[in-house]
Amino acid sequence: MEQRHLGRTGLRVSRIGLGTLTWGRDTDEHDAAEQLKAFWEAGGTLVDTADVYSGGEAEYVLGQLVERLVPRQDLVIATKAGSVRDPDRRFDGSRGHLLAALDASLARLGTDHVDLWQVHAFDPDTPLDETLQALDIAVASGRARYAGVSNFCGWQLAKAATWQLAAPGTRTRLASTQMEYSLLQRGVEREVLPAALDLGVGLLPSSPLGRGVLTGKYRSGVPTGSRGASDHMAPFVEPYLDEDASRIVDAVATAADGLAATPQEVALAWVRDRPGVVAPIVGARNAQQLMAALSVEALSLPDEIRRALDDVSAPVHRYPDQDWSTL
Repeated sequence: MEQRHLGRTGLRVSRIGLGTLTWGRDTDEHDAAEQLKAFWEAGGTLVDTADVYSGGEAEYVLGQLVERLVPRQDLVIATKAGSVRDPDRRFDGSRGHLLAALDASLARLGTDHVDLWQVHAFDPDTPLDETLQALDIAVASGRARYAGVSNFCGWQLAKAATWQLAAPGTRTRLASTQMEYSLLQRGVEREVLPAALDLGVGLLPSSPLGRGVLTGKYRSGVPTGSRGASDHMAPFVEPYLDEDASRIVDAVATAADGLAATPQEVALAWVRDRPGVVAPIVGARNAQQLMAALSVEALSLPDEIRRALDDVSAPVHRYPDQDWSTL
């Protein structure tokens, strides 16, 4: 699998990442082991998790498989901290919470460091410089090799990345930002992606298959056993089951037919090769689903198909993104 630099850093990662959102809940250790081995054998290196995935079980399962199944040095392990299960506070970006969460993650993962440590979301109740200090401490102490953010809007990303570059002393450059990005969700193109490109921050798209909808499996309804049919994941999928999404999914399916490919290959190839994208994060319930997604490595979209998909999925961005004098 092709490798790419993560932002303006020396870290190289596979251009498809393996997501572990369902590990320890919908994906048991046996299925997780098959996924990890298949991913590694395909040349994949980037494995993404978080301290809140399945209440910490995703990290624990991954930790049980590393070394026993795949050499630690062959993986780029990325995790996140900052999301909390508190009805009064969804995010905690305080230095104390983040560093304690990192130590707990390392214990579950069974390693002395993570390769990429990400702040899961912006915390409006904590000064940003305090949050960023936690990243500096984590890298300086060796507990994290690189640092990034997740779910930061454009101004938040720009402020954080600029602070890290301009503040006095030894600061940790932001290597990446993880955001939802697909043919069904192109909101990052408004401000996040331009900021990332300008500041040298690599984009790691989450849900690159539109929460599974771009595979085409929901075209005739919600299939039994799918995420859309489960009680805890249905609200996650439902927003992408409207008429606008259906039109885009039909276009993807048409392109796939013309290329003798699958809809998921077409959708993944589109987002993988967008400017600024380093590695879409793909989640699967089993190794068979994962291998179907990894087959995208052999596909490059012709320009005319890419442009057609751009047009059918184009978000409406007017003022101030376009020249105000022409509006």
